[in-house]
Amino acid sequence: MNKLPEIRVLVIDDEEPIREILSQIISNAGYQIQVVADGNSGLKAMGEGDYDVVLLDMHLPDIQGLELIPRLKEISPETSLIMITGHATVESAVKAIRSGAYDYLEKPLHTDGVLLAISQAAERKKLMDQNRYLQQTLDQRYGFENIIAKSKKMLTIFDLIRKIADTSTTVLIQGESGTGKELVARAIHFNSRRKGGRFVPLNCGGIPETLLESELFGHTKGAFTGAAASKQGLFQVADKGTVFLDEVATMPLSTQVKLLRVLQEGVFYPVGATAPVEVDVRVLAAANQDLEQEVKKGIFRQDLFYRLNVIQINLPSLRERPEDILLLAHHFLKKYCLEQSKDIREFSPEAAEYLTRHNWPGNVRELENAIEHAVALCAGSVVTIGEMPRHSQSVELDQVMLPLDRTMKEARDIFEKQYVEGLLRITRGNVTKAAVMAGMARQNMQLKLRDYGISSKTFSLKNGE
Repeated sequence: MNKLPEIRVLVIDDEEPIREILSQIISNAGYQIQVVADGNSGLKAMGEGDYDVVLLDMHLPDIQGLELIPRLKEISPETSLIMITGHATVESAVKAIRSGAYDYLEKPLHTDGVLLAISQAAERKKLMDQNRYLQQTLDQRYGFENIIAKSKKMLTIFDLIRKIADTSTTVLIQGESGTGKELVARAIHFNSRRKGGRFVPLNCGGIPETLLESELFGHTKGAFTGAAASKQGLFQVADKGTVFLDEVATMPLSTQVKLLRVLQEGVFYPVGATAPVEVDVRVLAAANQDLEQEVKKGIFRQDLFYRLNVIQINLPSLRERPEDILLLAHHFLKKYCLEQSKDIREFSPEAAEYLTRHNWPGNVRELENAIEHAVALCAGSVVTIGEMPRHSQSVELDQVMLPLDRTMKEARDIFEKQYVEGLLRITRGNVTKAAVMAGMARQNMQLKLRDYGISSKTFSLKNGE
């Protein structure tokens, strides 16, 4: 089976015979090639495409080759540059190498020499790409320690991840938004034998339908309007690694067909291509909703569901594992104290109680955002409930006891007293702030305290003041 060439070469030379010779040599070797006749066209092509190797003439009509090297390297630092000249001297070769060129070819060009230089330059570019990727992920720990939990439900999931990580089995991860589906996917990848390959995540719901297929599978030059150069898709980028497809239920049916073929046969056709591409990629998929229900609605292909659902991981919502909430909160507290250079050591009792009682519809993501908000506002060493996001301080209705055995006035007085006490608890006994939050004058708030026998000092003392 023919594979789409993976080495992409850009030739920048003003001599048409040289361009024709190089086109024939390079295309016959099975490589992709783009040719341009001047430096400005070369800069434009480099900005629009993704090239492994550039063959660059030393003398161009608009920009000298030595001047062009740093500008090309600025656009794509990892791309290997090979200088071409008919006036070879040791001095010019040294200047080219010092400017950033990888190699040097002298005219007249010979097929073997050209192909050897391209092969070596492309291998260098590949190694640089891999090194950059490893450097980017070196300080990122994707083991189980990144998933903070002690609840029985999550520990059971950890055991399952350990069992399936080192296989090539497709995994479907389901759970509400913000439960940590990508963290689980990363833990699977970085604890597998594929950890040396790429982990490539894609939110299918964040890509327009018209672009999703090209994003996943790539396209050839001219495949559609705007396709000025060939582009690798994420499946090619992740060869020997893992693709993580989040919100997979949003994928259009036409793209689902292509994904099914990749899972079944390990091949696909880039948009506009006539030759199939073979890849060795593990697929991890995630959905916010029950994917089986989407199958029943006709939104998702049943055969694709079966291929994705070999192993299913159902992540519990945060409200289903309350014992993890404070553990996570302290983890995020340390994280954002470090980022914001603050020394905050704990949560007040009221803040801790709120954290464990709040419903957290946004799950771990919402909790993290709330802690980041609190750290930004906190000026002391203890986070208080007043530093939590305002929208998060309302009480859920199922926590309110309705005094139905009282008169309307008595019930109103009970509510009003609890409301005032709640404001004082949030403001740590600051009557002025409580009055502002209630939308009333401070004098009127003082009258309420007197009527209900409430002392603001009580709430200041509760918070350690």
